[in-house]
Amino acid sequence: MPGEPIRAVRAERLVKTFGSTAALRGVDVELAPGLTLIEGANGSGKTTLLRILGTLLAPTSGHVRYEPFGSDPAAARHAIGWVSHEPLAYGDLSGRANVRLAAELLGLDPEATYEAVEQRFELGRFADRPVRTMSRGQRQRIALARALVHRPSLVLLDEPTTGLDRVGVKRLVEVVRDEVARGALVALVTHEPRVFDGVVSSRVELERGKLVTR
Repeated sequence: MPGEPIRAVRAERLVKTFGSTAALRGVDVELAPGLTLIEGANGSGKTTLLRILGTLLAPTSGHVRYEPFGSDPAAARHAIGWVSHEPLAYGDLSGRANVRLAAELLGLDPEATYEAVEQRFELGRFADRPVRTMSRGQRQRIALARALVHRPSLVLLDEPTTGLDRVGVKRLVEVVRDEVARGALVALVTHEPRVFDGVVSSRVELERGKLVTR
């Protein structure tokens, strides 16, 4: 069910606390078409920021505006694709079934959608096995196919290189490059920024929940 795309994202004065712990402290971020790397040490607030941008977590204060949808996260969700370092797929279902289910939930034709992503993500015979039996690289391909079936305009990737071999990392970079080329806003949390040299448009660095300015 393709809808109007997200053209820009503006997060202002984001604060997120968990009990007495402040994960984000007044963070301002703007995303435009292209690849934005979100960097920082463990515990710096990277994943918290990404989850807020992805509408999976509400800020304690501050707000996120999604052009042209304003500050209503529900209105923007149809245009968001999320990939974590975990596949976020049903482990007892096959890869094919997971992708088809995602397509159906989005109002797309399951079979036609699967055929469209099968070649792009090299979903071979392994996709007919339960996801829990797959290798890390195979699960990643299923996760990417599931998250991108609807060609989202905002693509959020949380440590997607974790556990991938060299071939898997190369394939991931190609996918990111393709998403940028079609005009998507891509935000990526990573400890391996050099992997994406040549693709990155902008960088956001966090330290203890605050933006680092250089």
